[in-house]
Amino acid sequence: MTANSELKVDQSLTGYERLSTDDKLALLWYVYTAMGTSVTPAAPGAASDEIAEGLFNQVKELPFEEQLNVQREIIEGADTLIPREYGSLSRNTKLLFWYRLAQGMEAGTIIPVPDDYKPNGSVTQLQSQIEQMDFEQQITFLRDAVMKAGSEPNSGGKI
Repeated sequence: MTANSELKVDQSLTGYERLSTDDKLALLWYVYTAMGTSVTPAAPGAASDEIAEGLFNQVKELPFEEQLNVQREIIEGADTLIPREYGSLSRNTKLLFWYRLAQGMEAGTIIPVPDDYKPNGSVTQLQSQIEQMDFEQQITFLRDAVMKAGSEPNSGGKI
C-alpha cells in the first residue's frame, strides 16, 4: 500500500475507535455486508475455518440478547471467556469470525441490527470513506479493526 493508502486506512481506524460499541458493531455489519463473499478469500490461511466456526457456533447457540452482549464484550475487550478465546485467534481467523457473524445475521441465527437503528453521522461518514477505498484498503481496515477487539487469554491455563 502507498503512504496515501495507509493514511486513508489509519484515518478510518481512528474514526472507528471513536465510535460507541454498538456503532462499531453496526459498521462492521454494514462493511461485511457490502463486501460480501470477497472477505473469505481475503482471509487466506485463516487458522482454519473450524476455529472461526467453533467460536461462531458458541455465539449462535446463545439467546439473541446474550449474542449481542457477547459481541459487545468482544468489541470492548472484556475479560470473559468468549472475548479471551477470540483474543487468541489469528488476524485472519478474527476476520473470518466477523464474516460468519454477518452471515448469521443475514440467515437469522444471529441477532440482527435492529430495524429502527439509525446510524449517526460518524457511522455514515466512515462507511462512505470505507466504500471509497480499494479492496486491499478495505480488508486492511477490517483486519486492523477486528484485531483490536477481544482480550488476552489468561496465563497459566486459566480460562
